[in-house]
Amino acid sequence: MNTSLGWGILATGGIAELFTHDLVASGLKVVAVGSRSEEKARAFAQRFGIPKAHGGYQQLVSDPDVDIVYVATPHPQHLDAALLALEAGKHVLIEKPFTLNAGEAGKIVGRAREKHLIVLEAMWTRFLPHMKRIREIIDSGVLGTLRSVSAEHRQFLPTDPNHRLNALELGGGALLDLGIYPVSFAFDILGAPECILATARFKDTGVDAEIATIMQHKGGAISTTVSALDCAGPNVAVVYGSKARIVIAPVWYTPTSFRLEDYQGNVLEEYAETVADRGMQFQAFEMERLVRTGTASTIMPPDESVLIMETLDTIRKQIGLVYPGEQRER
Repeated sequence: MNTSLGWGILATGGIAELFTHDLVASGLKVVAVGSRSEEKARAFAQRFGIPKAHGGYQQLVSDPDVDIVYVATPHPQHLDAALLALEAGKHVLIEKPFTLNAGEAGKIVGRAREKHLIVLEAMWTRFLPHMKRIREIIDSGVLGTLRSVSAEHRQFLPTDPNHRLNALELGGGALLDLGIYPVSFAFDILGAPECILATARFKDTGVDAEIATIMQHKGGAISTTVSALDCAGPNVAVVYGSKARIVIAPVWYTPTSFRLEDYQGNVLEEYAETVADRGMQFQAFEMERLVRTGTASTIMPPDESVLIMETLDTIRKQIGLVYPGEQRER
């Protein structure tokens, strides 16, 4: 079995730094980094001890030592970067959100299938140990019939109107950067929604500052989410069943603890997280497993990434949010 898959990091922003740190700390093999700026690529490579730095994305995906490309560009560039890597015969891990819209997501998933390559959305939260245990508890039936999911993702992020998060042309705003987490969580626990209601508050730059959703899922279960980029919150999540609930401690989408409680006040299980770092390596472990086995993920299936983007498209339509220049292909 190949135990030395080579990772290539495409783009050198903040999220790439976080992920690469966890890759290196976990002993995974990062062989190259690519940036549009050769200077930035060299600096990134030196920081993490990466052997090769490429001053261009084409050079990175053409590197014969690279097996998996991690796409860490701003959202509007995910489609082109992913297709570039797939055309070069590389497996691709794409930072969330998968793309700007469902049409783009479908293109990537379709091309990966045609090329017999693995593509995975880097929704790192799904691969964390406490989320794995939560799914086991739900599957055991101890919660009874699932009633609802409640989750929020509030942060106080940079207010500079020129920052990527506040730039409409770069897909900025609360929905794609923050709201993707609780929406994906609702999918994970309750499945795709059958009914979606959304409302939002906007910034002067045109991006959504705060987004709230109410969604109804199969069997009548309801999910509620609130995400904001200009007001921090405790960031808790709760899964309610007919017999018991799971209360996930702050910050629910990072390595953390949770309690399984019945409605008589008894604690049936208390989970204590033991992950010392951010935990982004778990999605990398899954990605390497998928590449070696040639199978699609059951934790974050590619088709579900497309469905999530369809849901985000519906939310955006309801709140009137359109990104400049995006291609709305269905």
